[in-house]
Amino acid sequence: MKRFLPTLALATLLGACSLGLGGKAPPYLLTLAPTAVASASPARNVKSSDAVVIGTPLVPQAIATARIPVADGQTAIAYVKDAAWVEPPARLFQRLMAETVRARSGRLVLDSRQMSGPPGFQLSGQLLHFGVDARSSQAVVIYDATLSRDGGKQYESRRFESKAPVGTVDAASTGRALNKAANEVAGQVADWIG
Repeated sequence: MKRFLPTLALATLLGACSLGLGGKAPPYLLTLAPTAVASASPARNVKSSDAVVIGTPLVPQAIATARIPVADGQTAIAYVKDAAWVEPPARLFQRLMAETVRARSGRLVLDSRQMSGPPGFQLSGQLLHFGVDARSSQAVVIYDATLSRDGGKQYESRRFESKAPVGTVDAASTGRALNKAANEVAGQVADWIG
């Protein structure tokens, strides 16, 4: 019996770790789904000067969590009850942008880990706002982008912003509104890259 108790305690502890430090998973796990999706295509040769590398955006701490922020003014932040992202929002947004740029421009889009030489285009930036504004009941996505062209010989920067009505601030409504606003920003970025 003495040997059984430590084994039972270890199994319980490991089970709790898999759920995120003892908490159970929220009822809603949210992700971003692109509205523009590239179709299957045959292999093609592309010069590195035509490739686009899209980096994972920097984010403030309020966004760097699995929880969805709800801002009430400039200094107060709460989080949407019973909802969490399936992975960090910066990574979700980066993949959404990559798929949207690929679909809308036809360009080869790579992750920085896939590129050995300097790409023709490199997109980096900061996701400044990715949550809900409680006062206006809108999902807000603000992305400050920097685009490097010609292997770093030319730089451009631009701010992109989109808002979508949330209605009730709950997991389902917030997820749909943020997905819509994020897709609009990704489309704006894709058109900018061209």
